[in-house]
This record gives sequence, structure tokens and C-alpha cells, in this order.
Amino acid sequence: MSSLRRTLAAAALSLATLVPAGYAAAADLPVKAVKKAAELPFFLVIDDRVTFSYIFTAAQPGMWSQKPDGTVNAKTAKQVYSFTHFDIWQYGHNFFTISMYKSDHNDVANPCTQVGGITAPTAGFLTTPANCAGATEIYGLFRSAFGFNEIFNTKAFTVGPLQNVSFEVGMDANTENRYFGAAKRDVVAGLEFAFNLPYKGYFNVSPLVYWEYYNHDSYSQCGAGWTINNVQGVGCNANGNLSYRPTWAVETNYYMDLGFLPEAYQFFSISGRAAWYGPKGADTSPLPNNPANNVYPTKVEFNSEPIRLTFDASKAFWGPKYSHFVDVWVAYRYWQNKFGEDHNAPSVACSATISGVNRPSGACTESSLYSGITVKF
Repeated sequence: MSSLRRTLAAAALSLATLVPAGYAAAADLPVKAVKKAAELPFFLVIDDRVTFSYIFTAAQPGMWSQKPDGTVNAKTAKQVYSFTHFDIWQYGHNFFTISMYKSDHNDVANPCTQVGGITAPTAGFLTTPANCAGATEIYGLFRSAFGFNEIFNTKAFTVGPLQNVSFEVGMDANTENRYFGAAKRDVVAGLEFAFNLPYKGYFNVSPLVYWEYYNHDSYSQCGAGWTINNVQGVGCNANGNLSYRPTWAVETNYYMDLGFLPEAYQFFSISGRAAWYGPKGADTSPLPNNPANNVYPTKVEFNSEPIRLTFDASKAFWGPKYSHFVDVWVAYRYWQNKFGEDHNAPSVACSATISGVNRPSGACTESSLYSGITVKF
């Protein structure tokens, strides 16, 4: 029983004991005095939102084009359409989001392998002109946290700015129509530490175990025309299916209103996130690391949006009653060693060969302005 329910029950019982015995004939009075406390709803908070956003200079491993001056262009703009759900219930909270990313023509859909070219596997790396649409990716993520304070009905896990410790579990999954056909599936589990910040803010940090147990990459598939050593189990996978080993991860996020601003301008807030994912084996696991076979070790992946500035448009125009019903925001996005691919490695994912010279393409590092509008419903 939650502390709130216990308090309500105790209050009802105390009220009943105070009713004088002489009123026993008035049957309605004792009934009113011991009236059962109202049950709390299953969900204490439900928050659903839709977002349209735009990433100005995203990057995608393996995707690049050649500029007229011979240099490499690995930047692509992406439109993003997202649905986000957040809820709080008696024992914790849940977060779920699903997004559709639509790239421009510098990140092409299957069967193109990169801009202006389509691979003919029987002819090695020869390409023929092609004009493919921008790729589409669907990405979903959920995280669920079970608070120790709520489970054990205690305040033992609230100390100073620390508000709670929770057990966290989650999963990510995606699908896309690029040539390499990624189909990521991963699970996470660990702890979440929740801290208070000034001005109604919070900071959460979650040390986790991360396991990407399945993915797909046609670049590692035997017979696809991309491998140096086409021996199955040595330089290529039979079907391009990947399975990485478990590793560590740390996920963080924060939010804070800019409450120090004059009251007439208190429509702004800042938020952000940062996540680190440890090395998970070779970039074409379960193959062993062997750069001679174009199989490179993965590196620590850093995926972040260090700051997002949000303008509460609905509060500004319609008043506090409609706070955060319509948010307009701008952010900065930085993603190093995207998907764990070493941005310095001369791999197919992170480098480009032009006129016989292999050089980093920049496709494994994303640094971009990011802006959008979010509507609550």
C-alpha cells in the first residue's frame, strides 16, 4: 500500500472513532465517517506528444558523395516525425518514442550504395549511374524505471539532491531501406539515479549493461562485392547478420526552467542528453577483429544533444494553463563513432576512396544544428 493510501485510510479510521456513541441510530453518519478513500488512478501522469524536427547536417556511415572539387560530402539533411509517450504510475515511470527519419539525396535508399552509384556485385566495385530517393528509417526506443522508494514504500533512497534510485530496463529497434539494411535490436538494464536541479529541474544518470544482440549489414555479407577477404567467418558473414557482445553504457538527461529570468520572460527552458556505449567487438561481429580483412574494432560511441533551448509558445500566447502544449526549440546534436564505427578507421563505413586515395569521409561523425516544434495532445 502506498504512503498516500495509508494516510487516507488512517484518516478515515480516526474520523470513525471520533463519532459519539449516541449517533449510532443515525446510520448515515458512521457510514460517512468511515467512507473509503478514493483509489488512485493507475497512471498518475500521462504525457503524449508529436514532433516535427529538422537535422540540418546529419551523417550516415557508408553514405557520401563526391563534390566537384574532388572532396567528400558526407552530410545529409533529415526530416524527423516523432511520437513520444511518458507516464508515471505507482511504482515508476515509462518512456517510449518512435520516429521516422527521412533523408535527402545524399543518404540514398536501396538499391543505391551511395549517391550516383549502384553496385554490380559481379563486377566488384564498378558502379553505374543511378538516381535513388532519400532513405527512410523507423527507430523506436523505450525505457522503464521501477523506483526503489515506491517499491519498498520508503524514503531511504532520497538523500539531499538524490530523489530516487530505480531499476531500469529498455530496448531499441530500427529498420531502414538503405543498401546495408540495418535492423538493430538491443536491450539495456541497470540503475537510474534521479537528482533535483533548481527551477523545477532534474538530472538523471543511468549506468547500464547494453547488448546489441542482432543487426544486419550487407557490407559484411559474403559475395556482396565489398569484402577484402571473402572467406565466410574470416572476412565476411554468410548473410550479413551481426551479433555483438554485451558492453557497458551510461545514459544521462537533464531539464531546467530558466526561472531566474524576469517573470514576463519565463517562457524558456533548457534540456539535453548524453550517452556513452562501450566497445562491442568487431564492426562486423561475430567476426574477430582483423583490419587486414577490413574488419575493425568498434570504439566508444558518444551520442549527445548537449543543449536544447525551448520556447513555451502556448504559455506565452495563451497563459500558464497551457504551459508546454506547444514548444518551439533549437538544439545542437553531436554523435561521434556513430553505431560504434571508428571514425578514424579506413573502413567502408567511415572512409572514401577517390582517385585511388583512401581518406576519412566524415560519415561516422555527426555535428549538426537541430530544430523543431512539439505539440502535446
